[in-house]
Amino acid sequence: MIEKRVLHLPLKAVYFNQIKSGSKIFEYRLQTGYWKKRLVGREYDEIHIKLGYPKKGDQDRILIRPWEGILNQTIQHEHFGSEEVNVFAIKVN
Repeated sequence: MIEKRVLHLPLKAVYFNQIKSGSKIFEYRLQTGYWKKRLVGREYDEIHIKLGYPKKGDQDRILIRPWEGILNQTIQHEHFGSEEVNVFAIKVN
């Protein structure tokens, strides 16, 4: 049996709920070496979007989405400070 390649993204409640409701299309990660290693040139089968760090099997706190790749974007967002930053935009809806 081939194991699925899964990208796990733990999120704060506000962002988790926005994705769950469909109002948030992308989840953003700063373009750092850490995220570049995990995203650039990698392929996944699914993204598991988690509300914090739920117990295994707690499906109410896990959203499963298909992997549709990443985009490079420049955004300004309060979470990253007042300046524009380069991010990886991961499609989640």
